[in-house]
Amino acid sequence: MSAVVLIGAQWGDEGKGKITDYLAGQADVVARYQGGNNAGHTVVAEGREYKLHLIPSGILYPQTACVIGNGVVVDPEVLLHELDTLKEQGINCENLHISDAAHVIMPYHRRLDALEEEERGGNKLGTTCLGIGPAYSDKTARIGIRMGDLFDRAGFMDKLHRNLEQKNRLLKTGYYRESFTVEEIWEPFQAYACRLKKYVKDTSLFVNRALDAGQHVLFEGAQGSLLDLDHGTYPYVTSSYPTAGGACLGMGVGPTRINHVIGVTKAYTTRVGEGPFPTELFGAVGRQIHERGREFGTTTGRPRRCGWLDLVVLRYTARVNGLTSLAMTKLDVLDHLSSIYICTGYVYQGQVLEEFPHQLEVLGACRPQYEELPGWQEDTSGAATLSQLPGNARHYLDRVEELTGVPISLVAIGPGRHQTIPLKPVF
Repeated sequence: MSAVVLIGAQWGDEGKGKITDYLAGQADVVARYQGGNNAGHTVVAEGREYKLHLIPSGILYPQTACVIGNGVVVDPEVLLHELDTLKEQGINCENLHISDAAHVIMPYHRRLDALEEEERGGNKLGTTCLGIGPAYSDKTARIGIRMGDLFDRAGFMDKLHRNLEQKNRLLKTGYYRESFTVEEIWEPFQAYACRLKKYVKDTSLFVNRALDAGQHVLFEGAQGSLLDLDHGTYPYVTSSYPTAGGACLGMGVGPTRINHVIGVTKAYTTRVGEGPFPTELFGAVGRQIHERGREFGTTTGRPRRCGWLDLVVLRYTARVNGLTSLAMTKLDVLDHLSSIYICTGYVYQGQVLEEFPHQLEVLGACRPQYEELPGWQEDTSGAATLSQLPGNARHYLDRVEELTGVPISLVAIGPGRHQTIPLKPVF
């Protein structure tokens, strides 16, 4: 038995989908434990591109069971569209399992999300406006509707009536917007329930039984550690727990069952949305990295902000996640550069900070302290082993390991499955 948690070690968009897809070939179960369709993974398999939002990346392997856990918030309409799209692409999705305790994103969640973001004016959080935050808010307020509720008409209708009383009052008196009727929500959700019923079950029991049977389970997180509700750059964070501890809560497994935690990091740093970003690049090099890395959000299409690799961030995320190794993606994006910089510390009010500050005001005032490394200016995209990488590329990897204290287990040098170099065993 081996249980591996795969997390984003930066602000998300690190290439977790590619790494999950690569490792899913060795896994019996891939389990998504938090987030919603605000996350997006782009996976390239056998020359074909797949865009995933809710369904775990392991779905491309017919022998691998895929689980959407109780920590995920599910928009049924989006999930069914994703299932239909995958089926059109020839992917069999019968091995999907959805937690009956996963909370449901309702139409009023999406509308309120957009209105709340609009009301923030110049203080926008950069939310995707897909209803994720309001759905988690209802979960915390204990008024949420869960997947299992969809199959109990009386219970669903009772909760829907009570929730709409509250939500419609807010929409009409707070935002002066049109309210919802019970019928306009109930009718489509009745159809969603019919199509999704066969997938819904107690996924905590399913995953624990898989571990009991000695199977390999890969826990897949969405977003990144610096978007974690508690440990991220609050308030510019998501509404769930992308850090490794979230895997236990969001899947219903005990922490003693986890064997390894892998942090996925790009060879540089990106961020979508608002908030401080100490190593952000604004000149020609930043534009080159953006273009070569095709840095646009899978879900929103928004351009990602790009900067040098931030080792203050990686040391922090290694600590809060208990990382046992790193998986570095997009090393090939740096192939053209003659010099590469890594941030080893922050300068704040004349002092060097080696640890990541929690206060947003402090982080926003920090300036990066850089170490310059020689570039390799060679194409790495065809390398199959570590020894086939240029010497300066290997030195770059060595320096990241040395300054973070975390070994690198995988290196990706392109979007394809074959463009992944294993350095250390995972399962």
